Amino acid sequence: MSFDFIRKLPTPEEIRRDYPVPEQVVKMKEERDKEIADIFTGKSDKFLMIIGPCSADNEEAVIDYVTRLVKVQEKIKDKILIIPRIYTNKPRTTGQGYKGMLHQPDPEKKPDMLHGLLAIRHLHIRAMKETGMTSADEMLYTDNYRYLSDILSYVAVGARSVENQQHRLTSSGMDVPCGMKNPTSGTLSVMINSIMAAQMGHTFLYRGWEVETTGNPLTHAILRGSQNKNGHTIPNYHYEDLMFLHDLYEEKNLVNPAVIVDTNHSNSAKQYKQQIRIAKDVLHSCACSPDIKKLVKGLMVESYIEEGSQKIGEHIYGKSITDPCLGWEDTEKLLYDIADLL
Repeated sequence: MSFDFIRKLPTPEEIRRDYPVPEQVVKMKEERDKEIADIFTGKSDKFLMIIGPCSADNEEAVIDYVTRLVKVQEKIKDKILIIPRIYTNKPRTTGQGYKGMLHQPDPEKKPDMLHGLLAIRHLHIRAMKETGMTSADEMLYTDNYRYLSDILSYVAVGARSVENQQHRLTSSGMDVPCGMKNPTSGTLSVMINSIMAAQMGHTFLYRGWEVETTGNPLTHAILRGSQNKNGHTIPNYHYEDLMFLHDLYEEKNLVNPAVIVDTNHSNSAKQYKQQIRIAKDVLHSCACSPDIKKLVKGLMVESYIEEGSQKIGEHIYGKSITDPCLGWEDTEKLLYDIADLL
């Protein structure tokens, strides 16, 4: 019934000092960050694809996957900018199950947060060095953001965290785009309020400091579907949903109105193959409405090397141990199809 303080972890400053971002990729990240920011501010009309495994559970498989993305990116770079999903911490609705590499660098061993912190930083840096791509991750714990804040080019706040004050305030201090998912209830006003809060500056308590932020103008919406009171999924990627969000943005007069559509989760009822149809449906809505086209900045897709999912311990290389994902063959084709439709 009480806390057992296992060990004091290094501070983000200590971790960043001992495991720095190599100088040769610092400039690359700056250029990538600017290119991504230009999409959200409307200076660039490129389309974002935030794509990758539901959870990054195996370093070699993740690097293999991102390396494959690089080859596709080169062929579609005039229309699409790919941000690999390297999600190293995984929210769990009931608290049970694999919580990500941050908790368990080895999914078959006990939690080890110190080695987890080192493992996730190593993975993100390795991806940058070997592929030239900077990645996206989810901010499950606000205290941990600083361990990766010099590495990430995109941050997502999940459906169960979006109402939390500390997530909103921490997002207000980010220098990169931060996507706020709609809550599991589907109430878009909650998401909009979160965006509004993050776009403002604040003074608050963070990691034992009194801090002040200037606000993050690149904070935006992520539509991921919802559930009704009976637990049935309700998608929110359709034309009418996107127009409703457009009108909400206009009503609140927020800067840089933008949305990323999550093609999985409650939008697909976790039927991972449906992501292909949903992606194309969103693009059709963009083609039908200039307002929607301007609002939708990209898609979020769950994809890995092997399609579907597996249980921990099955050891199928490149297959998700959490939510089922598209396989590589479908992923590659989808990326090329989207480029053709833009």
